Amino acid sequence: MPVKDELETYLRDQGVAFEEQRHRVAYTAQEVAASEHVPGMHVAKVVMVIADGETVMTVLPASFRLDLDAVATALRAKEARLAREMEFAAAFPGCEVGAMPPFGNLFGIPVLVDTSLAEDERIIFQAGTHTDTMSLRYRDFERLVKPKLADVRLRR
Repeated sequence: MPVKDELETYLRDQGVAFEEQRHRVAYTAQEVAASEHVPGMHVAKVVMVIADGETVMTVLPASFRLDLDAVATALRAKEARLAREMEFAAAFPGCEVGAMPPFGNLFGIPVLVDTSLAEDERIIFQAGTHTDTMSLRYRDFERLVKPKLADVRLRR
C-alpha cells in the first residue's frame, strides 16, 4: 500500500484533520514550496542522518540547511552524518525516495524536529510521492510523532 494511503488512514484513525494537495513533480522541498506557492519556511523537509550508527529522521524548514554538529549535540552522539540513500530506502516501502513524510514513528525511526517548525501553526510535507503533499496542525503532528525538538538548522 502506498505510504500516502497509510498516512491518510492513520490520520483519520487518530481524528486528525488534514488537507491534501497535488502539484507538479517536485524533487526538493523548495520545489514543493514553489509548487504550493508558499515560503520555504512553511514546508518541512526530511533529512535522514546516521548518529552513532542509528538512523534518525530530521525535519526542518525547506529553506534551511541541517547543522550536523547541532544534530550530534541534540542527540548526545559522538558524530552525525548524512545517511546515504541505500542506508534508509528500504525502511520506507511504498514511498518514493526523497518524498518521505516526517512520520518516522510509523517506520520505527526516531524524529528530531528543528524548533522553528514548532513556531508555525501548520506543517506542510511530502506525502510519500513527488506530487502529493499534506498539511495539518503542527500540534497534531507533535502529538502523534512525539519528536525531539532542537535547534538544528545551520546558522549562516
